[in-house]
Amino acid sequence: MRLFIPQFPGAPFYALANAEFKIPAGWLIEQAGFKAKRYGDAGVHKNQALVLVNYGNATGAQIWELALKIQQKVAKDFGITIEPEVNVF
Repeated sequence: MRLFIPQFPGAPFYALANAEFKIPAGWLIEQAGFKAKRYGDAGVHKNQALVLVNYGNATGAQIWELALKIQQKVAKDFGITIEPEVNVF
C-alpha cells in the first residue's frame, strides 16, 4: 500500500484500526537524510536507518544526542513524532 500525500507520494504505510495508519520509522529517518550518516564516532547504519552505530569512541550521550537530532528532524520534516523502542537509562 502507498499513502498519497502530495508532498510524499511514495510514503509506505500500514493501515491500523479506526482509520489510522503507521508509517515506518526507518523510511522517515532515511527520507530525513540520516541513513549512512556519521557524526564523529556516532552514526546511522548504512543499510538500516533504524540502527544507531558506535564507530569506536562515541559516548552514550553522543548516541542519545544523535537519536534526539533524528527525532527533531523527522518531526520538522513530516510532523510525525518517532519514539525509541528501547529503554534508555
